[in-house]
Amino acid sequence: MKQETIIESILDLNSTNVWKLTEQDIKKAWDSEKLEGSFATSEDKLLNVIRLSFEVVHYNPDDPREKAKYENSEWTTFRHCNERKGWVAIRKKYITRLTDLSYENIRHITTATLLELIDRNFGGGWDSIALSLKDIILSGFDISTTTLPASRIHASGGTLERKVAQGFDVLEIEKGTWVEAIFAKKKEPLAKIRMSEDKYDEDGNLRKTPVKNDDDDDDFSDDLEQGNDDEVDNSPDDDQMDEMYYSSFTEGAKNRVDEEDDDFSGLSIEEGEE
Repeated sequence: MKQETIIESILDLNSTNVWKLTEQDIKKAWDSEKLEGSFATSEDKLLNVIRLSFEVVHYNPDDPREKAKYENSEWTTFRHCNERKGWVAIRKKYITRLTDLSYENIRHITTATLLELIDRNFGGGWDSIALSLKDIILSGFDISTTTLPASRIHASGGTLERKVAQGFDVLEIEKGTWVEAIFAKKKEPLAKIRMSEDKYDEDGNLRKTPVKNDDDDDDFSDDLEQGNDDEVDNSPDDDQMDEMYYSSFTEGAKNRVDEEDDDFSGLSIEEGEE
């Protein structure tokens, strides 16, 4: 049975499918594209994508030492588009230790592989992992742990049984008469939220004045009408301001003002002069 081709052209290479390719897949697609036409303007970009999943080095095949180092079974080689730059050698990056994990590759390993890497980490369990590595792991997996006596870890209806039923894989690490259970489940990829470029500005804020498109004239006119309604001046006039000002006094304050006015009005000129 013929193996399905993941990419038809090296120009189809991207940060998602590069993880599924082998060195020979890359070489075949690269050499085939060179025969059909030059892609020199895309070469650097493609090499950066390849670097996500492969080691990439540039070497001079005319140098005997470099030729012996890279032209062997460990590496796969092909020419640069511009042959004056020499050749490229690539080798798959293999994840054999926790320190090999990165934010780029964490989503491309299985749960079983992750738990195997944790188990190889000197048997220290989840707490023995550096915080920076925990952050990488948690970006791609849901992790939880529990530590119970060995006699209770497999109790019917217990945490381990419930977690496995929820789709978690489990790693059990013995710690004397106790057992630490590390539960891991791959996170589902998050759907990207895409904002309409017409209604939002470059900072992600809703535009005050919508941008008009040819295919939504009706929506645009409706938005403008609504915008005009928002600009109506509803500020109070002077009489309303006065009423609002005096209504802010408490009843006691009003009474004191009224009493002072009465006292003042009851004074005669003579009494005022005395």
